[in-house]
Amino acid sequence: MLSLRYARAGAGVLSRGAAASFHSGTVNHASEGSVLMADDGTPRMKKQVHHASVPFPSFLKTPKTVAIIGAPMIYGQPRPGTDFGPAQLREAGMAKELKALNWEVEDHGDIDIKPPHEDDPAMDQGRGTMRFGYCVGQACKQVFDKVYTAASEGKFALTLGGDHSIGAGTVAGILKARPNTGVIWVDAHADINTPGVSDSGNIHGMPVAFLARLIDPTLVPGWEWMVDTPKLHPSQIVYIGLRDVDEAERMILKELGITCFTMQHVDRYGIGGVMERTLDQLHGRPLHCSYDVDAVDPLHAPSTGTAVRGGLTFREANYVVEALSETGHLGSLDMVEVNPSLGSKTDNAVTVNMALALIDSALGSRII
Repeated sequence: MLSLRYARAGAGVLSRGAAASFHSGTVNHASEGSVLMADDGTPRMKKQVHHASVPFPSFLKTPKTVAIIGAPMIYGQPRPGTDFGPAQLREAGMAKELKALNWEVEDHGDIDIKPPHEDDPAMDQGRGTMRFGYCVGQACKQVFDKVYTAASEGKFALTLGGDHSIGAGTVAGILKARPNTGVIWVDAHADINTPGVSDSGNIHGMPVAFLARLIDPTLVPGWEWMVDTPKLHPSQIVYIGLRDVDEAERMILKELGITCFTMQHVDRYGIGGVMERTLDQLHGRPLHCSYDVDAVDPLHAPSTGTAVRGGLTFREANYVVEALSETGHLGSLDMVEVNPSLGSKTDNAVTVNMALALIDSALGSRII
């Protein structure tokens, strides 16, 4: 068994940023934006989007165009509400902000997800537990098609979840178009469970296992399409923000030698050091970032289904995508697991504002 592969240590330990203050329904961030309360008690946004000169990937075409793909998936996990994520981000002014960053915006709407049916074909029960496998697999096929088309046309593919099961479709589409792509999986969880070790059978905990072929797609009805897509090699993926990893996943990560930066590594190296090590490993590759908002501390992203305390601060979360975009190699992004059905109206506004800030940072917004 191989040891879990961590990048080399660097000089010095950087301190963590101070947590944002949270009181009386107001969140004040030492950053570009904050959520404030209007006189009627409803949240309102105070947000600044500043265009900066960020390197543009050579594999994307001009005029620079972002293709927005909505994937309102709920069947990869048990909580309703993730299907409202794409609409919430759009209604918060995403397109306007992307245009302010000098992007042409093509919104392709939402994929049409067919609900699971009792007559859907199912995986052999002797192979483990998987909930709604056929339904989720067919939806991921739609995501794959749209992401592959956008990437093949030289556009920045921005996919809005929906739960993180859609990552199987987005990454497969990107790998089909750009096989050498490096994947940065920003998440509190490893999402590399297999049906044989998963207690819940929830597919939002399995997308990396599908991509790495730890799950044979020919044995799971609805996923046969994945046979014709490139396999994700362990050296192509780096995790950032892990802090809630199942025991079986720990063993898988060690056996595959996947580079993982847990929150302990963020504490040790600082987020700058983590990103330097990440980019050292993925140097020269096109980059895809699959960003689960639960990687961020619940203080800054409370409306998500599997929140775990001790996550990335507002600035750390933004710096991840800032560092990726400044390489001039970031060509696609997923933003997933925003769940407006969880928490108060203020919680929802804080979470949507967080996700939108991350999208803006990935696409070129800076403080100065």
